[in-house]
Order: sequence, then C-alpha cells, then structure tokens
Amino acid sequence: MAMKPTRIDIPEAQLDDLRRRIAATRWPEAYASPGWERGTPLGYLHELADHWQHRYDWRAAEHEINQYPQFTTDIDGAKVHFLHVTSPEPNARPLLLTHSWPGSIVEFLDMIGPLSNPRAHGADPTQAFHLVIPAIPGYGFSGPLHESGWTTRRVAGAWAELMRRLGYSSYLSAGGDWGSIISLDLARVDKEHVAGVHICWPTVPARDAVGLTGMSESELAELDQISMSWFNSELSAYLRLQTTRPWTLAYALSDSPVGQLSWIVEKFQEWNKAAKSPEDVIDQNRLLTNVSIQWFTNTAGSALQLYYESGMALGALFTPGAPSEPVEVPVGVAFFPQDPSPPFRAFGELERSTIQRWTAFEKGGHFGPMEQSGPFVADLRAFASDLRS
Repeated sequence: MAMKPTRIDIPEAQLDDLRRRIAATRWPEAYASPGWERGTPLGYLHELADHWQHRYDWRAAEHEINQYPQFTTDIDGAKVHFLHVTSPEPNARPLLLTHSWPGSIVEFLDMIGPLSNPRAHGADPTQAFHLVIPAIPGYGFSGPLHESGWTTRRVAGAWAELMRRLGYSSYLSAGGDWGSIISLDLARVDKEHVAGVHICWPTVPARDAVGLTGMSESELAELDQISMSWFNSELSAYLRLQTTRPWTLAYALSDSPVGQLSWIVEKFQEWNKAAKSPEDVIDQNRLLTNVSIQWFTNTAGSALQLYYESGMALGALFTPGAPSEPVEVPVGVAFFPQDPSPPFRAFGELERSTIQRWTAFEKGGHFGPMEQSGPFVADLRAFASDLRS
C-alpha cells in the first residue's frame, strides 16, 4: 500500500540511443502517393523524425511533468505511476482522469492548472478538483507489464483501490478512448463511491435486445449501420491487428523509434476527420512527448496487450445483439464531431439510462480532451456542478 514519491529522469544514454536509432533508420523507397490514404506519408515522417532527432527537447517535457507530484504504488501485482495534484480550494472534488491509446498522462497536462486551481485561471473557485492521473498498467511509467489478464475491468478495479488508498470516498471519473471504457467499468465495480462519469467515447452502445423493444425496423437498421460502419472500415485495421496479434506488432514498434512514431502519429491524423496532418490536432512537441514516453519506457508491446485482453469488450461495442451492462451512476457525454466513430444519443440512453448531460462541441476529434482542452474543462466543471445541484 506504500505510495512512493518519484520523478522522471531518463538517462542521457537513452536519449543518445534514440538519436542514433533515428539516424540509422532504413527508409522505404518513395511511392507515387504523397497523401495519407496509404498510411503515414514518407516526406512527412522524414521531417517529423528529423525534428525528434535534432530539435525536440525531451528535458523540457520532463521538467514540465516533474513540476507535479508523482507517485508509484503496487496494485494487484502491477506498478501504477500517477500524478496526484491536490487543489488549494478546501471543497475541491476528487477527479480521476484516464488516458487513451496511444496516449499517456501527457493528454491532461494542459488541464491540470485550470481544473485544480480555477481561481488562478479566472474561473469559479468552487469548481476545483483534486486530480488523480494514473498511467494504465502496461503504459508509460506504469510499465512494462509482464502479467496477462489486465482487462479494462481489472484496470477499473485497480483504480478503485488507488482511490481508496488516497482516502477518497466519493469521486468523479473521466476520460476518452480507453479512458471512457475504463471509467464506465469503474462505475460498475465501484458504484458506491463513483459519483459520476464523464466520457467522450464510445457512446455508440451495443444493441440491447431488451432495451430496444418497441423500436421500429428502420430505427434498428440505423443502429446496426452506425455500430458496424466504423468497425468494418479501414479505420479499424489497427484494432483488428492489436486485438489479435499484439506481439507480432510489438517487435517492430519496440525496435524502431521511427516505426513507433509512424504507427502513433497516423492515429492523430486519421481520427479527426478535419485534420490534414497530426499538427492540425495537437502541438507537435506534445505529440513527440507522448511518443517519447512510450519509447523510453519500452511499453509499446505491453500497452498493446490491453487490446488483446479486452478484445471481446471492444467487439461488443460494434456488434449488434451483444449484451451490455448498465451503468447506475450519472453519466455525462462529450460529443466531438470530427471523431470518425460518431455517437448516437438515443441508443446511448437505452444502455445508460443515467445520461444526464450531453454536450455537442463545435469541433474536435477522437482525442477531443487533448485537442479542445479548454472547452473540455468547462464541460467537466458543468457536469460536476449539475451533480452538486
């Protein structure tokens, strides 16, 4: 149960090794198509890798993260690394934030100040939070992970234990991508202590035969089309690979920093329908910090295992007729319109009758909290205020 204070301090030899490996990359031959339709373009990746090798400042990123209190603790056989930022406001509410794949705790760095100390950012001090920001077991500084069986439900159980150890008897949970799924599972396994869940994805539920009674055939057909269109598109190619053969992919990602960079940056471009490049979605250095954490911790392989372990749960999200387990705590949903897997509120309410807030943002894609941190923070505050009232 020990909480050990920690700081990030990557040895200089690892930075030198990264630069050497980038310099030694054997690049594929150029192809006629310069666009993203076949994957990460060669010219774009050349430039980004060059920036990573010669101009990107890991020490600056390391310093930014280290300004926040960090700890590690062992839970259920796994090391869990987390930020714990307490608010100066006496009535702040505990909030647990869970990141995505291929994300990390970096997703929430721009939110820490506004959420924990709104007074200093010109906002209502009654809307303050104590923040707990853990890395999923197997990800970043919570990895690598050597034991199988870490499903989203098991991660949720670890989060419940983490919040218990921190002394929080009532708290909120939020996140996007895996963070949404884990937050919903957390509400299921720790509903006595989870006061509410705020999610960004997935909000297209599995088709519940009981809940859908009384719907017309056209409505049911529309549900089937929405649920399966993304799963059957080229956007799901990564999902099929990572849920079936994660280790085959892991060797390449663990050995080649440029290979890992290509695999990750494509998702930031592809999962925002308005993006022409990943930099349209997030700051380039933020992107490289996210990739660097995975590289320095050698967690590309262990991070992929969550897909294999939770493959059945992911499949249920896009499989008509699959059973779904209800969530009994209040749920808030943030809808970002450029996400290629769009939500459908009517069906979401059938699965989660506790949806109490639904916010349609003007822009933002799959990584909405990272892309639109200001509006996302405002919506989190409003959701928490709704729960108070």
